[in-house]
Amino acid sequence: MPSQIVNGTELYYEEHGAGEETIVFSHGLLMSGSMFDAQVAALSRHYRCITYDHRGQARSAIAKSGYDMDTLTDDAAALIEALGAAPCHFVGLSMGGFIGMRLAIRHPHLLRSLVLMETSADPEVNVKPYRKLAFIGRWFGFRAVVTPLMGIMFGRTFLNDPEQEEARSRWRRHLLNLNRRGTVRAAYGVIDRDGVYEQLESIRVPTLVMVGDEDLATVPAKAERIHAAVKGSTLVVIPGAGHSSSIEKPVLVTAALEDFFS
Repeated sequence: MPSQIVNGTELYYEEHGAGEETIVFSHGLLMSGSMFDAQVAALSRHYRCITYDHRGQARSAIAKSGYDMDTLTDDAAALIEALGAAPCHFVGLSMGGFIGMRLAIRHPHLLRSLVLMETSADPEVNVKPYRKLAFIGRWFGFRAVVTPLMGIMFGRTFLNDPEQEEARSRWRRHLLNLNRRGTVRAAYGVIDRDGVYEQLESIRVPTLVMVGDEDLATVPAKAERIHAAVKGSTLVVIPGAGHSSSIEKPVLVTAALEDFFS
């Protein structure tokens, strides 16, 4: 299990493939780098692909502090530099997108391009319900909230498709096995984050904005707002996908990434 100590904490990461260019994948809250397995399998034929787990989540260490978006951005920047990945294509989904925007604003020299998936440049709007879910998960376990969490993380097409039963079961088990302490700390970092919308005009790296048309956590209007603010950006809407489009519609997401990188 490879790991790298950066910015005072130990981050788990995986590396696949080789190539002149590197893609770094940054996952969403409650998930892990594994949510990009399909994309890595396809893109690692031509690119060096790196996935990692954020502090306190999945296989990375549970830090005592530092779950705010600024510290997570510093984590990502330090990991990119430690692994010799700069300048990289940075793919951030949801929370990973919060980090990606901050990287492009503050550390543009580390990026070759930016992909923002299922994310928002604004402060969190669902503060009360998300705080309630975090509280229940911390003190009563995630089994008590796994059904509403699945409804947030995935779109109706994925949740109702009989052919996706195996994938649904896999990610339901993942949610049930979340570490309470680390996950809730990470959740509050997302819930209490500041917006960066007013700073988006400073992003100059090529940017792809992607969103599922069934995303309820960061609705398509959020993606359209980012697209309008980042000069020269491209917007792609993934039909039939919710908040975890890389899992729900892997073929469409991978195709969009391949087109953008090429």
